[in-house]
Amino acid sequence: MSTDAAVSWDAEYQRGRYAGEPPLPFIDDALQAVDDHGLRQAAALDIGAGNGRNLRRLLEAGLDVTALDISQVAIDQLAAEFPRRRDRFVCGDLAALPEAAAWPVVLGIQVFQHGDRATAHAHIRAAQARVVPGGLIAVRVNATATDVWPAFDVVEPNDGANGTTIRYLDGPKRGLTIHFFDPEELTGLFRDAFTPVLPLRLVSTLRTAPAPGQWTQVEAIWRRTP
Repeated sequence: MSTDAAVSWDAEYQRGRYAGEPPLPFIDDALQAVDDHGLRQAAALDIGAGNGRNLRRLLEAGLDVTALDISQVAIDQLAAEFPRRRDRFVCGDLAALPEAAAWPVVLGIQVFQHGDRATAHAHIRAAQARVVPGGLIAVRVNATATDVWPAFDVVEPNDGANGTTIRYLDGPKRGLTIHFFDPEELTGLFRDAFTPVLPLRLVSTLRTAPAPGQWTQVEAIWRRTP
């Protein structure tokens, strides 16, 4: 992932982004899938763990979580909160992990949309390779149904099935390239070797005024073919 993205997220976490926020409701769906497949005591990989709003819930539930994030500030905040787990917190992208390492449970929450279409797809493919046969992967990414805001340029227009990529011109992500997924596009990336556990769904959230419109995410959970 780009250095610009790491710098941007360092600044966000220094400003207190997500501090004190509860885990996303999607985490409870992921934990239900974990229970349904007998993986409650399994090892898990949280890609883009940030400063821990979802990680805390995963640890409370009994999962043995390795947390990965490109922001050193976020990793330092996690280490300060969970000093005994310091060796399970890794700064970097998936390439920073041991090459052959794989997990029964992998989560990627609002992380795979960084970069253009090809980069975002490569992020997902790399995460899929980290799921053991029979394991689960839970994904939440930006959806094309979002009212994109603030100002942006279109880098890759939506051709009807492959999402769109924009570059922000303002706001906390200024200068960053972000991909918004079409639901069918995401489904296609999991068509081979993965079976839906939680079918793909769209979740929309109204922005807090004066920010306009709404933000939509695609969520789904898949199981890798044993």
